[in-house]
Amino acid sequence: MSFHPKARLTFVVAMAENRVIGRDNGLAWHISSDLKRFKAATLGKPMIMGRKTFLSIGKPLPGRETIVLTRDKSFAVEGVHIVFSIDEALAKADELASSLGVDEITVAGGGDVYEQMMDRCDRIIMTHVHAAPEGDAFFPAFENLGFYETAREAHEAGPRDDHAFTIVTYERRGTGT
Repeated sequence: MSFHPKARLTFVVAMAENRVIGRDNGLAWHISSDLKRFKAATLGKPMIMGRKTFLSIGKPLPGRETIVLTRDKSFAVEGVHIVFSIDEALAKADELASSLGVDEITVAGGGDVYEQMMDRCDRIIMTHVHAAPEGDAFFPAFENLGFYETAREAHEAGPRDDHAFTIVTYERRGTGT
């Protein structure tokens, strides 16, 4: 039996038109406006990410309890919670959400983490990047898994953005949200 958190599980992701979410352990674009949206969506909440995603960021992000999922038993970083399974990550995030008084857990990637948690995801806040860059990390198919669009906001590329983008929120049917 898999662990299902009491808190809502929300993926926060930016995906290009070709499903690319990253390249060489980093983003395949720079969109300053979207980084602000990412901060707003994750601040004050437990945030789960894989080891490679964490290493690409390079440090714990302020104002969030960071949970790093890894198979590397020797991996250790001060200021983050290290876990070794999806169930352990979700249990730790649920415990942290309760202690923080929030009802949401965020997941920040990468592709393997999103894929492994897709069956437990309640909501996706997705930035659709209007470009098709080369990449080596992809967001898994979710379109036929019971998600429906609840919000959409188009943005032209700002002065510090490589591309225009659209932020779309998807909710999974039947999750009570």
